Amino acid sequence: MAASLKNFTDLKALQLTLKAQEKAHAEAERIRLEQAERLEREANIFRASIGEIKPLSTAPRQTPALPLPPPVARQRIADEEAALQASLSDDFSIETLLESDQELSYTRSGIGADVVKKLRRGEWVTQDQLDLHGLRTDEAREAVALFLRNATRRGLRCVRIIHGKGLGSVNKEPVLKNKVRNWLVQKEEVMAFCQARAADGGSGALMVLLRGSN
Repeated sequence: MAASLKNFTDLKALQLTLKAQEKAHAEAERIRLEQAERLEREANIFRASIGEIKPLSTAPRQTPALPLPPPVARQRIADEEAALQASLSDDFSIETLLESDQELSYTRSGIGADVVKKLRRGEWVTQDQLDLHGLRTDEAREAVALFLRNATRRGLRCVRIIHGKGLGSVNKEPVLKNKVRNWLVQKEEVMAFCQARAADGGSGALMVLLRGSN
């Protein structure tokens, strides 16, 4: 009889526990539904307040075109380079054009004799110089032509060209000495030149007087 009463008590307690859990579950579900209904009402109120929504129209995106680099005048550059190469010849001889002095000075026709004398004395300020040491003949010829062209464009009047004394050559001869003189006589911008003073390079350099820029 005591065992039966105990089993009944346990069953009753289990029923109460199940009812309590069921009630708690029902209450949670009720709260969830109320919150969902409240959110829906608030959403309807918001949509009603702002009216109909239309998406904004946007223009198609375009990538801005990058500015094109300035055109390169390839033909003009090629023509200038060709003229530069052809402007100086190694076959030209100036022996008959030079004075018979030790410095082998040169003055273009129409230039007074006092000009080269002043040049030899260093009365002209040396504004730039070109050193040809270590260059082959072709390299030196191109360097001289380019140097003279740039110097003339810059408005320089007196420059020095160092051709060397030939002490480092195979035969101890100044290979470029006569070639540089030949090249200079062929350039119209060269008004006069003479051997530099000892302090400026002596027999290893030339002082060159250029025509003023227009």
